[in-house]
Amino acid sequence: MHPAWLSRAALFAVLLLTVGTACTSSDSRPDEAPRPGAASAGDALFPALGNRGYDVGHYALTLDYAPETNELTGTAVITARAKQHLSRFTLDLAGLKVYNASINGADAEVSSKKNKLTLTPAHPLKTGAAFTTTIHYSGIPNMITDADGGMEGWIETDDGATALGEPTGSMAWFPGNHHPSDKARYDITVTVPKGYTAVSNGELASMRDKGRRRTWRWHTGEPMASYVTTVVVGSFDISTTTTKQGLPVYIAVDPDEVEDSPDMAQLVPEVIDWASSRFGRYPFASTGAIVDHLPDIEYALETQTKPYFEKAPDETLVVHELAHQWFGNSVTPRSWRDMWLNEGFATYAEWLWQEDQGDTTADEIFDAFYNGTHPESEGIWDFPPAHPPSAKHVSDSPVYGRGAMTLHRLRETVGDNVFFIILKTWTKEHRHGNAHTAQFIKLCERKSGMDLTELFDTWLNSKGKPTLS
Repeated sequence: MHPAWLSRAALFAVLLLTVGTACTSSDSRPDEAPRPGAASAGDALFPALGNRGYDVGHYALTLDYAPETNELTGTAVITARAKQHLSRFTLDLAGLKVYNASINGADAEVSSKKNKLTLTPAHPLKTGAAFTTTIHYSGIPNMITDADGGMEGWIETDDGATALGEPTGSMAWFPGNHHPSDKARYDITVTVPKGYTAVSNGELASMRDKGRRRTWRWHTGEPMASYVTTVVVGSFDISTTTTKQGLPVYIAVDPDEVEDSPDMAQLVPEVIDWASSRFGRYPFASTGAIVDHLPDIEYALETQTKPYFEKAPDETLVVHELAHQWFGNSVTPRSWRDMWLNEGFATYAEWLWQEDQGDTTADEIFDAFYNGTHPESEGIWDFPPAHPPSAKHVSDSPVYGRGAMTLHRLRETVGDNVFFIILKTWTKEHRHGNAHTAQFIKLCERKSGMDLTELFDTWLNSKGKPTLS
């Protein structure tokens, strides 16, 4: 090589090294200054919920409950990872008194305002750092009234209590990041007087007696949104069985509801096997149901692995809540505005079940909704299902009925083969995760090879009653 060329080459190499070093230095710059985690998940309908500064991986909840006084004493051990350099962060908690808190074993400064618990660690938490928060608390848990007037939270029953969380009620009985975008695994241990049963999500890991009290430990190994966590304490007839595929089934029925309930030990496995053929592999390690005696609340809830029924359910309601195990519990919306991804899909599962049972066709049910002759069709044109106007309307009829109608129009447009491929792909690709409407539309167009803009604009996003073409 000519010396002059070598000199230029050497200079160029030095420049490359300098630029590369500068880039490396920039990429590995010291962490940003610590700052508080944003005390909101940024949800348009529920702006007070959640915190964007960390991600929870696991909750270990140890509860001691006295049914005679309705007093709850709890310890929450929350394992999380910082998403930023945290100077402090918040947890959602309503009504209960915190008397001690620590972060990584060191005492944490604690303050509370409204439904927010603020914790300041002894030292800021670095971005990406795993940390463990331990909170000891107690009190009389609150029953929360929804924006739409419904009851949730910790609800006393005639023989115990029921914890129901949709959309905000889980904060009534344990501190946490109570927004569906932050799912976690759970171990829930409940101690109650002997003679009471304590049922929760997942699988029963152990049951131990100590004197006059009994401790039940439940384990949920798959991610779960806090709004579908539950603890139900009361008197129950317990039955266990399995599905045809060997999936464990745990059924708890209040003795007051046994006579009017369908044979849940037969129906639940039947529905799970049917739904698995329609929607893909069941997403959890167990299934079941809880049939309580609490008719005043007037709703059932898709609590993970064991849907909660406030009284003896009919067959289609069982189908609806079990379908949520795929749509809502495994594939969970990123925000509450996408509630139709839960309720529209579970409602359409009812239509498919009735069609497959030979009762009526999905076409006939669609027509009844469109014509206003179906008993659940009232109000379905009040707003587009993907755009609930406020928290008060997040569970209104457009989200359910018109959401299901959107899916039926999709099925008519792309054909049965592609439609059921879409459903199975949706539950597989987003299994145990979070998703939003735009992702579903993109999947539909990818699998069908069609531009579906007009279909979704008309049925999902536009005001008023669409014209059939």
